[in-house]
Amino acid sequence: MHPQDPELAELAGGFIHELKNHLSTLGLNLQLLAEDFANPENQRERRALTRVQRLQGECQRLVDVANDFLRFARIKDLDLVATDLGKIVEEMLDFFGPTGRSANIEIKTFIPADLPMVLMDRELFKQAMLNLMLNAEQAMSSGGELTIQAAREGTEPPSVCLTLIDTGKGISPEVLPRVFEPFFSTRQGGTGLGLPTTKRIVEAHGGSIQVHSAVGRGTQFTLNLRIAPTQLQVIREQPLGTVTKENPS
Repeated sequence: MHPQDPELAELAGGFIHELKNHLSTLGLNLQLLAEDFANPENQRERRALTRVQRLQGECQRLVDVANDFLRFARIKDLDLVATDLGKIVEEMLDFFGPTGRSANIEIKTFIPADLPMVLMDRELFKQAMLNLMLNAEQAMSSGGELTIQAAREGTEPPSVCLTLIDTGKGISPEVLPRVFEPFFSTRQGGTGLGLPTTKRIVEAHGGSIQVHSAVGRGTQFTLNLRIAPTQLQVIREQPLGTVTKENPS
């Protein structure tokens, strides 16, 4: 689905909501069946309980896919405001930190204090960052290191570059070109919509995202983000290296 197809996205969203209503009814009846077989008295009832539980799992997976698709399809009408990227990263570290520690992942950040403000829908962008951090966690099943760094890019027009680098298993050259393809996933149980959603969010911000990876060494995602107009003017008027941030925290 192309980002410029709002009517199709709205239609798809309505369809998914209708589907979720039926899934809710299905899930409720499966729960009632599971309760009926909660204490199986023979082999036949044990088989029935196993099958009901398997159906419950598949039903939940459909709900997960539906929710992920809604997030993917309905990325529009962004509330763009000048935002301190450093604060967004800090909020995400507070949120993701416990998960990272439990997975034995060390997180390092390098965010310059004089980083320009960027145009951002804060909540939507945090979803994009979370997808990337969860992707890194899944790539480092035995623990590792996640580095998050940012810098100002001096290209025209200037932008802010945000990079997330993990020390995970990496992505094979055959798979790498498909990581942003909707519904493509090499992970069992994955919906294949996490990275495509991140790409749509970044591009809806007027930015771009690239990925580089080496098998056995890790993966790097690089996001280029638009600088807020007031900050853009400051950058053009000041020599490189002397940029200061408005409204410093």
